[in-house]
Amino acid sequence: MVTSTLNPALLGCLAPAKLNLFLHVIGRRPDGYHLLQTAFRLIDCGDRLDFHVRTDGSIHRTTALAGVPEEQDLVVRAARRLQQYTGCGLGADIAVHKHLPMGGGLGGGSSDAATTLMALNHLWRTGLDRHTLQTLGLELGADVPFFIYGRDAFAEGVGERFQPLALPPAWYVVIAPGVSVPTAEIFSSKDLTRDTVPIKIADFTTSTTRNDLQATACKLYPEVSETINWLAQFASARMTGSGACVFAEVKDELTAQDIVDRCPARWTAWKARSLAEHPMHRLSE
Repeated sequence: MVTSTLNPALLGCLAPAKLNLFLHVIGRRPDGYHLLQTAFRLIDCGDRLDFHVRTDGSIHRTTALAGVPEEQDLVVRAARRLQQYTGCGLGADIAVHKHLPMGGGLGGGSSDAATTLMALNHLWRTGLDRHTLQTLGLELGADVPFFIYGRDAFAEGVGERFQPLALPPAWYVVIAPGVSVPTAEIFSSKDLTRDTVPIKIADFTTSTTRNDLQATACKLYPEVSETINWLAQFASARMTGSGACVFAEVKDELTAQDIVDRCPARWTAWKARSLAEHPMHRLSE
């Protein structure tokens, strides 16, 4: 949801989470980046970002974020990269209201960065098209281009080449096991297999795919395995991204709420609905 006031220099927006309905590692490039195939799905929960344009060119994050200094925050880096690329003399105060767990595989930081690029491209009137924003986003992280793409997608390469996926609306249960899984640790593990046979988009179904990172994450973080096993009592469950969050598709909202209510108190569970497109998708056209 995008909200604004009569002041054209103010904008607030949901930075939605994503689920990887599957994730296959099919190889590795000479530069060390992994070659992937995945199905991305947006869901209607996420962080919230508020933007206020400054005329002095300064960029500041106005909210504290534990463990993330302002200069290292992808949001600040995204704003400065857009400013540098376009030569824009405007700046911004950015409030980041975190709701997604860090190290959860839901793309929180990447979504925040993508939302920043789209919001400031609009507020600063820099006029970049979606493809250019995606190119800038890839410099910040492999998942950033997807959020700028802004709809369900079959992705390949390092996760930056997209084909649209026509998926029916769905409800999900998402559970955070209470651990943070560093993406680099999973991808650098000697236990990770990197030779899954590529599939075609027409062959994609969740019943014939998997998350190749899941076994490694479960070995290193038993809490992830425990959560998957618990959720699998109710529906087919798997990890999203490099972890730690796990999810399951369920038949309706009532079923999702019932599972959330049953979830052990040591974990955090919530229900989520699929999102047809990013709330700022139209602003990037």
